[in-house]
Amino acid sequence: MKYINAAEILPEKLLKELQTYIDGDVLYIPKASTKKEWGAASGSRIFYQEHNREIKRLYKEGCSIDALSKQYGLAYSTIKKIVYG
Repeated sequence: MKYINAAEILPEKLLKELQTYIDGDVLYIPKASTKKEWGAASGSRIFYQEHNREIKRLYKEGCSIDALSKQYGLAYSTIKKIVYG
């Protein structure tokens, strides 16, 4: 992370205002860009949505929760949350 001296880039009035809150300490200013939802960048979100749809479909077709649990390697309670959620 690159540090920039605020006195070099901020208007004096804004600098004085900031100094009333944080005088001489380090301040992190996050990017203004919007944060993406979980899994949006990697595709994980879509993968798990499709995965859960498949589990729900199989359950509706008659697969038991126990069988789905073994097939997908998930806990019984996790399958219940997917199926009933």
